[in-house]
Amino acid sequence: MNFSDILRTAIYALRGNWMRSALTSLGVIIGIAAVIVMVSVGQGTQQEIDKMVSGLGSQRLDVNPGASRGPGGGVRMSASSFFTLNEGDVEAIRNEIPEVQYVAGALRGSTQVVYAENNASTSWQGVQPDFFDINGWTIANGEGFDSQDYTSAGKVVILGDTVRRTLFGDDAGIGQTIRLGRVPFTVVGTLKPKGQGGFGQDQDDVVMVPLQTGRRRLMGAMGLPAGAVMQIALTVADAKDLNYAQGEVEALLRQRHRIKPGEDDDFNVRNISEIVATRTATTRLMSLLLGAVATISLIVGGIGIMNIMLVSVTERIREIGLRMAVGAGPSDVRRQFLAEAMLLSLGGGVLGIAIGVVGALLVGRFGSLPVALNGQVIALAATFSIMTGLFFGYYPARKASQLDPIEALRQQ
Repeated sequence: MNFSDILRTAIYALRGNWMRSALTSLGVIIGIAAVIVMVSVGQGTQQEIDKMVSGLGSQRLDVNPGASRGPGGGVRMSASSFFTLNEGDVEAIRNEIPEVQYVAGALRGSTQVVYAENNASTSWQGVQPDFFDINGWTIANGEGFDSQDYTSAGKVVILGDTVRRTLFGDDAGIGQTIRLGRVPFTVVGTLKPKGQGGFGQDQDDVVMVPLQTGRRRLMGAMGLPAGAVMQIALTVADAKDLNYAQGEVEALLRQRHRIKPGEDDDFNVRNISEIVATRTATTRLMSLLLGAVATISLIVGGIGIMNIMLVSVTERIREIGLRMAVGAGPSDVRRQFLAEAMLLSLGGGVLGIAIGVVGALLVGRFGSLPVALNGQVIALAATFSIMTGLFFGYYPARKASQLDPIEALRQQ
């Protein structure tokens, strides 16, 4: 029998009991659709998290103050014990650790920003010059702060895109005077929008002022120690130097803060690359888990095909014996039943791919889960469909080909 004869015979056999064939393919349809939807969701989630954490910077360290512990083990809650970092620490890191490319201290707070009848509640950040390079901020309109603004606590401000649109609409607002709290500031620049951050926050809902301006004019009566900063951020030029730089920063700050061996640090250093690696490993594991669950569904569908094909062999023993009696060889019988199993699997695979693609698109459009649908996922599903037919159809086909034609003809 040539290929066309085998295909025609297989189609005729399946069409003779089309309802059973359709129900048999249903397991493969569900399995393939589940593979496409779940793998697409897994890949979409991984891409989304990768995009979020990449915004944090894989060559960056954040140094935050940590309250020291007193002699009795309690935490000292005064401002001097909590704000343990200062501008001197920033300069020491810049001058004594050559691997550091950029370093900047920062203060932050919240305020009401007002222009004419427009106002918004937003956050402000008092920054040093390297802060913009560390965090990837670029100027969209106007200009950045000059050296005199940093040294003289100039009343100048750079607006994030959300604040700019709230206050000025489509206008850039350069040169306009706004109020932060009760203090008038001149808008010298606006920032290019960044959108949503890694933790769901609006990164553009912010205003930037020079560090000394934030300390003297916006901190109010907080009673900060002289030169204190709330955070120090730094980057290294080469990612391979990040762990080494972290050790150097910790050693330098312990020395500057006169922390004795065995005592707790009054600061903590956060390595962003470790967060990136942890998130990536977690999402990869989640993708594998989703793929495994979908594969189980496909295996269940394949077992259904095997069961039905075994039933079909049992029902058609006389037919098999008659075919072999008139000249069909074992290979012809084996190929016929294998073709039937492949048609069931491929038919279910095609419908499963269509349903899976539509389902993934619907999840991406109406659901809250990110979806990354690509050709690799569809090719993977098609491969699974073919392998399912071959793997689960081979045993029934082999069993049919090994029947004794004389014994088969005796069956009623």
